[in-house]
Amino acid sequence: MSEMSEANKDLLEKYRKEVALRRKYHEQLVELKGNIRVLCRVKPVLKEDQHEEGQSVVVTTDPNNESALSVLKGQGRSHNFELDRVFHPQATQEEVFQEIEPLVTSCIDGYHVCIFAYGQTGSGKTHTMEGSTENPGINQRALKHLFSEIEDRKDMWTYTVTVSSVEIYNEVLRDLLSKDGEKLDIKINPDGTGQLHVPGLRLIEVKSFQHIKKLLAQARRNRITFGTQMNQHSSRSHALLMITVLGTDLASGAKTTGKLNLVDLAGSERVWKSGAEGERLKEAQNINRSLLALGDVIQALRGKEKHIPFRNSRLTYLLQDSLGKGNKTAMVVQVSALESNVGETMCSLKFAERVCKVELGHPTSCSHGRPGLQGLNRHTLPGVYSVRLNIENIADSLVYRS
Repeated sequence: MSEMSEANKDLLEKYRKEVALRRKYHEQLVELKGNIRVLCRVKPVLKEDQHEEGQSVVVTTDPNNESALSVLKGQGRSHNFELDRVFHPQATQEEVFQEIEPLVTSCIDGYHVCIFAYGQTGSGKTHTMEGSTENPGINQRALKHLFSEIEDRKDMWTYTVTVSSVEIYNEVLRDLLSKDGEKLDIKINPDGTGQLHVPGLRLIEVKSFQHIKKLLAQARRNRITFGTQMNQHSSRSHALLMITVLGTDLASGAKTTGKLNLVDLAGSERVWKSGAEGERLKEAQNINRSLLALGDVIQALRGKEKHIPFRNSRLTYLLQDSLGKGNKTAMVVQVSALESNVGETMCSLKFAERVCKVELGHPTSCSHGRPGLQGLNRHTLPGVYSVRLNIENIADSLVYRS
């Protein structure tokens, strides 16, 4: 029995080393793709979208190039765009999430990650981020993957997951997990770290995917929605789901802090087209102002400027620790394929091009007590497959011997 126990200890130590190596290769794969990824999803043409007979499709994707799409601007002229990945109108929710999944894993490893959907009202942002009960979007799939990874690592790591959710409406911050929807403000943490915090914001510890699903439903119910000409069920606010993952290595005591921000932005359309008046006009102006601030931040990051204007809006201020240097970001730009929306589509894609040219620098893991991942290069990538095989073989041996 003692010999078997020693053998199991050796196998467990090998298992830990192989898992650590897999994490290294995982980060290598993510970095080779780029720490800021820009994806485009073209919305299918639905019957309710065709307000006029003969409404033509002006956005086309290339079946031979997953990074390209073309917009026909009239008189036979077209504009070609190349992004990190383009999804054709028939792409599934699962296909979109497969591009996002590695970033969720990075969050568990102690990185700050931001995933947001951008585009005009009615282009499919909320469908991509939230989805439906039958066909969930990025939010639910990301959280399900997160808890699946935590379960897989339970013999080596313990994790504490907390969630909060806010809405930014007319530049006012509201808690979507509070019954009263208190108005909140963003402050500098008094602990001297320089980190931001939101006094009074509910932080709820969650133990399972089912628990967090209930909180998602609560946040969705509390989000302010009004109708516009562009979309009778359009949300006129930015919605942010913020997840913090605190990890502790059971063997070494090393700790990591990862953050995952999932953001469904309000629609980005020109005020005249939204048909807004009065209070709705004020909403549209505030939405455009905050999206402009986001564009200014992106431009400053692209130019590697010393001062990044995060404080110009509540949205960018709140996302400061996920959009800055050393973090990981994915933007899903949603576009309509219809001729009537070509102006908005061009604006969205030009913004996406700007984001594509941003470099966030080498990602930094918020960890204490363990070395960073070094020696990243393309030539060692094939090793990830043998590492996975080794992990499976060692795990099988541990099960067989126990």
